[in-house]
Amino acid sequence: MFGFLKGLFGSKGPGVKELKEQGALFLDVRTAAEYRKGHVKGAMNIPLDLLASQADKLKARNKAIVVYCQSGKRAKTAKGILENAGVETVVNGGGWQRLSVKLADFNG
Repeated sequence: MFGFLKGLFGSKGPGVKELKEQGALFLDVRTAAEYRKGHVKGAMNIPLDLLASQADKLKARNKAIVVYCQSGKRAKTAKGILENAGVETVVNGGGWQRLSVKLADFNG
């Protein structure tokens, strides 16, 4: 049924698997301590409270960015920060554990 609805109404764009295949940057915006407990393999960690000061560097990478955190709340805020800084493609990946399952790529 969901496939039918997706076909009927279209999709917002590539999913996280496709973005990973295209070389997107996966950005963990949790604290360093949270990151050390487990994260998406290959992800960069920039805690949310430091993100605004690093936004220009991330924009200069000219890559799509998938932001994630514990539940998706901080990722939503991070998405806004990066979009306001001019990053063109930013996706809220939600919580890291669910994202890891989607990617089948875990480093804990």
